Amino acid sequence: MNNSRSLFALVVLASLASLVVGCAESTAPTSPSSVSSGSNTLTTDLAGTWTLVAIQSAGQSEQAVPQGAPYVLTFANGRLSTRADCNICGGAFTLSGETLTAGPAFACTRAACPTMAFESTYTALLSGESTVTMSGNSLVLSSARGVLRFAR
Repeated sequence: MNNSRSLFALVVLASLASLVVGCAESTAPTSPSSVSSGSNTLTTDLAGTWTLVAIQSAGQSEQAVPQGAPYVLTFANGRLSTRADCNICGGAFTLSGETLTAGPAFACTRAACPTMAFESTYTALLSGESTVTMSGNSLVLSSARGVLRFAR
């Protein structure tokens, strides 16, 4: 039974890894059905990879990314993918005006990373609707759940 679970987890991980590689090779998201006409410039600006700088859950103090743990977010081909320490997550996203919606299906591998508590907070803040604010090489996703700050 454990061999079956291990094989399933390996297949899921390999599938998500190929999603991340495929996303990293693209330069711009293209999902006309999910992008309103006023969002085309913002969609183009979002394209590519962003590195997480800090998270802040609602009512909590800001937390920097744990040292040595990779947390990156990539937008490509109407999808987003993220590396959250030793896990990989991915799913569709939509952009309507300045509202980004990650999901509804947002899947993650579930390895026990050293930064699991931070990772759980990060993925909870990333999932669902957020307001997008961009300035230069800075991206902020904010919602009632909290704030994610990224940089290029």
